[in-house]
Amino acid sequence: MSTPPPAPSDAATLRGRRVVLVVAVLASFVAFLDGSIVTVALPAIARELGTGTGGGATADDGAGLALQQWVVDAYLLTLGSLMLVAGSLSDTFGRVRVLRAGLIGFAVTSVLAALAPDPGLLIAARALQGVTAALLVPSSLALITSTFSGPAQGKAIGSWTAWTGVAFLIGPLTGGALVDTLGWRWVFAVVVVPVVLTLVLMTRLPGDAHRGRDGAPPRVDVVGAVLAAVGLAGPVFALIEGQRVGFGTWFVVTPLVVGLAALAAFVWWERRSPAPMMPLTLFRTRTFTVGNLATVGIYAALSLGTLTIPLVVQELAGLTATLAGLVTLPTTIVSLLFSTLFGTLAATHGPRPFMTAGPLITASGFLWMLMVADPIDVWWQVVPGVVLFGFGLSVTVAPLTSTVLSQIPAGQSGIASAVNNAISRVAGLVAVAFLGVIAGGALTVGGFHRVVIVVAVLLGVSALVSFVGLRDRTRAS
Repeated sequence: MSTPPPAPSDAATLRGRRVVLVVAVLASFVAFLDGSIVTVALPAIARELGTGTGGGATADDGAGLALQQWVVDAYLLTLGSLMLVAGSLSDTFGRVRVLRAGLIGFAVTSVLAALAPDPGLLIAARALQGVTAALLVPSSLALITSTFSGPAQGKAIGSWTAWTGVAFLIGPLTGGALVDTLGWRWVFAVVVVPVVLTLVLMTRLPGDAHRGRDGAPPRVDVVGAVLAAVGLAGPVFALIEGQRVGFGTWFVVTPLVVGLAALAAFVWWERRSPAPMMPLTLFRTRTFTVGNLATVGIYAALSLGTLTIPLVVQELAGLTATLAGLVTLPTTIVSLLFSTLFGTLAATHGPRPFMTAGPLITASGFLWMLMVADPIDVWWQVVPGVVLFGFGLSVTVAPLTSTVLSQIPAGQSGIASAVNNAISRVAGLVAVAFLGVIAGGALTVGGFHRVVIVVAVLLGVSALVSFVGLRDRTRAS
């Protein structure tokens, strides 16, 4: 007997869900693409704007190096520090509304960056880009979790994870081609294309009926928002500048202390506020708390590992930047192939086995690279480990994201997603800040081995946290 076609209403629902998924993927894709596409343009930016007076600097000049760092860091600073605020706004005023505002703002600030005539305006435009990008990721994930449920939600988050990861693949390739042909300014301008496409698709989404949590009128926790922004911006700024000027200077210590004090005040305020920006009751949800604890180790390890591998294959093995990109290419391909599958399986069978096995598989991929020795054979000592690491990542990331959001009420999914994103970014920044200490001051073969061991230990701890902290599907039911 053939299966009858879906009723018109069912078909309309499926089409609507498909549009939601595409919009969520494209919105996050834009933010991730901007982070990856800009890196290859940094030398060209430094050559043109590095002196601050119209060009002439090289990438190695002090002015050029500082400019390169802040073109990246200005974006990361505002993105990381405003993530919680953006997630709260998503819950308060609606995902579609906040997402649309973020996309329009991102397009405008991208054009400002493309037209920037001097370093100061370029860095300011990048900081504003980070502000608008902060509105995109929590809102896009909240859009998915408020639209899909059960195994369909796991599959949708798997697709979101896989396709947003493609941004890291095509970003450097696209950026390199644009820099070599049209110039570095097009690296910023080209981002407008997917933004416009996303905004057109969003016209097919219904407007937000959501007004505040639990049906209450919208209300912004201004004190909490300020404390959260300062509390995250201070430590993030200290971590960024500490890598450049050292962690013992007042210029680094002061924002670190002020930021940590603001975070403590934020927790105190959120416990007493009648309408908190981040309800601390979120952490009473076991899967949310355990998932975020696992996030710390997983994303610290990934940030440390994915930064080190390209450096090793270029600086120690002598590969070109293009070949170094090809070495890490399998990670994205494997993730694209398997993330949706493991997101679906985790939603069906529970996240515990995947969040336990996934980090261990990822760790085994890095441990494979302990075979690295002079002279380095990249294609045997590194690439198989990268493939294994990519597969472990596929097993881990979609189930992790699903787990963090799976038992959170729809009205709080924006702030829940923002908490997880903020934790992952700060964990990555902390790990990268200690790269020099872990490697022993220089990235030698021995230093790389030490990095690999630390990465494997972090992943092993995250696997243990997931195994002990999560309940399997049969016990949970």
